[in-house]
Amino acid sequence: MLLFSKNKTRQLEVQRLLTKIINANSRSLDALREGPRGELRVDLAMVVIVVPSIDDHPDREQAFATVTREVSSVGMSLVLSEKLDVSEVFLVLEVEREMKYVRAEVRHQGSLGAGLWQAGVQLTEIITPGDYPELKPLKI
Repeated sequence: MLLFSKNKTRQLEVQRLLTKIINANSRSLDALREGPRGELRVDLAMVVIVVPSIDDHPDREQAFATVTREVSSVGMSLVLSEKLDVSEVFLVLEVEREMKYVRAEVRHQGSLGAGLWQAGVQLTEIITPGDYPELKPLKI
């Protein structure tokens, strides 16, 4: 009987920990603390390729893949291993099995902890593959 009680206590401790994590990251609780946001944000992890913009052109040599954290109707947040040192990027996305290319402005960056960063980007323009042929070979 003592063994059952010990396992139950451990399970309750784990549940309390996970509940703390959920409560600290809940959208509904954020709205109570900060007030409603201007646009709806959806937690969505999707793979994107980030291509820094140098002199208004994609720098394919510096391209890297990452994931989104949130997506809204005007932009998205990207999870990064280091801060971006540019104010504009090109993004390569796969939407409904089709590659899409967009230009985005880096609006803000902040630390997520453990050496990870988050960059909020506002998508400003859909790019046709012919506009920047150097983006076309990039696939997810």
